[in-house]
Amino acid sequence: MNHFKIFALALPLLAGSASAAAPSFDGTAPIAYMVDLSSGRVLYARDADRRMPPASMAKMMTVYVAFKLIKEGRIKADQLFNVRPDTWKKWNNQGSSMFLEVNSNVSVDNLLKGIVTLSGNDACVVLAEGIAGTEQSFTDLMNAEARRLGLTNSHFGTSNGWPDNGVTYVTARDLAKLAAATVQDFPDLYKRYYSLPSFTWGNRIGGGEISQDNRDPLLGRVAGADGLKTGHTDEAKYGFTGSASQNGRRLVMVVAGIDTFNGRISESVRFMDWGFKAWRAQPLYKAGAKVGTAQVQGGWARQVDLVAPSTLAVTIPNNISAQVKAKVAYDGPLKAPIAKGQVVAHLVVDAGDGTPQSLPLAASEAVAEGGFFARLWTGFLSFFG
Repeated sequence: MNHFKIFALALPLLAGSASAAAPSFDGTAPIAYMVDLSSGRVLYARDADRRMPPASMAKMMTVYVAFKLIKEGRIKADQLFNVRPDTWKKWNNQGSSMFLEVNSNVSVDNLLKGIVTLSGNDACVVLAEGIAGTEQSFTDLMNAEARRLGLTNSHFGTSNGWPDNGVTYVTARDLAKLAAATVQDFPDLYKRYYSLPSFTWGNRIGGGEISQDNRDPLLGRVAGADGLKTGHTDEAKYGFTGSASQNGRRLVMVVAGIDTFNGRISESVRFMDWGFKAWRAQPLYKAGAKVGTAQVQGGWARQVDLVAPSTLAVTIPNNISAQVKAKVAYDGPLKAPIAKGQVVAHLVVDAGDGTPQSLPLAASEAVAEGGFFARLWTGFLSFFG
């Protein structure tokens, strides 16, 4: 019978031995959430699981689907999609717009820039129809990706987040998961599209190109800011899902339900600044470093080394300095077969602030499933071990 194994580890000390409660943020946003992707630690959560209309933050899922299709080779950045007359009639200058021209052909590359930088409602629908034939068929792709990513409290009824009587809804926690997946699954595409300061497309009546600035409130205000998406409707008010990276730490934040445009700017900047200044990263193990071992059942080996699949670090409040205590935990003995790099255990860390952090540990090598002779041999070793 399997049983949960826990082993204590001695880890380096931080200076001192005091402890304190985690820092708090005195924000005014009705909904707020922040996670440190370097450790997976949630730094702040206020009503993070309340369902809400996403407004244009829904466009992050439209972009995610397009990124995935590009990565898989199913669409190309230089592929052209047509602006259909009925689509143009419905979405021309309707809310945020890319100002696409009727019957024009626009590349996927430019449509993505129009969605991310300009928040173009028209660009979303043209991209959706070009990919899936109809916007409704495209939302099926959006919802399939939402399920796969574990966005358990989200549903998408449009490609652009336009109000649809509650069919489309998200939570702050789900938006943060989506943002994290975008950054981690498509780092090159994320870098290419999500931090453009402005984009020029379309022509004004009477002449002159239309240039619009990126609405991201962190760009140019917080070091390392590089995405993601604002949103606003009368129902949703002002919201923002953002990310920034400083000194190896990447934070993802969500705020929503803010009353004013300027309020969104100030709240977003203060929130992200707090995340970097009130917390710090404590590195524990470099990628590939051995952390412990785990017992194996039914394989050609009796045990397997547990290694850090990537650099492991914990996030610690800056107002404490404490001894880091850690335990290796797994449901064991592990059952063969085990693949090299498979996450089979966790490092559970107590940094002195009362909130345990769980970091993944992987098998250092493959362990093949053994037959009768393997079981006989491991049994023999166990008997004399």
